Amino acid sequence: MTQNKNPAAQPENQPKQDSNFPIVGLGASAGGLEAFEQFFRHVPADTGMAFVLVSHLDPSHASILTEILQRITSMPVAEAQDQMQVMPNCVYVIPPNRDMTIFHGALQLSIPAVPHGQRMPIDAFLRSLAEDQSEKAIGIILSGTGTDGTLGLRAILGASSVACRRTALRTPKPIFAT
Repeated sequence: MTQNKNPAAQPENQPKQDSNFPIVGLGASAGGLEAFEQFFRHVPADTGMAFVLVSHLDPSHASILTEILQRITSMPVAEAQDQMQVMPNCVYVIPPNRDMTIFHGALQLSIPAVPHGQRMPIDAFLRSLAEDQSEKAIGIILSGTGTDGTLGLRAILGASSVACRRTALRTPKPIFAT
């Protein structure tokens, strides 16, 4: 498992802080590395928001997404750990072969119960984010051709929050409830 040496991203070193900050759930397909890179090249390090990345990773291979993103942003980037408290101005990346949700502002990791091709990890995280953070939840889908993320974005919209998807033209488009 990838360990980040930045103490601000480690759970044992994170002081209790006001949890009144937005948490952005970012979803992407397995080929979403470029989309994540482009996104973080344009995000300032002091937004006051936390960013949680959920992508379709190969369950049998270690991910280098944490290291790649750490070279692009000055925010601390950490591979998510179970019970890790989410903090503003930090980036958290789902580890391979894990499902992730959020409860009371802490990331919850579990071993997937269904096979890799049948999982909907983006939906699961975004739905839990909407339930846990309500109006402080933000959902963004950066890439993908399937439906993973659709139900999660609807849940976030139902919580009176912000949801976006990236189109083929690479322009973020707001998603509006119908």
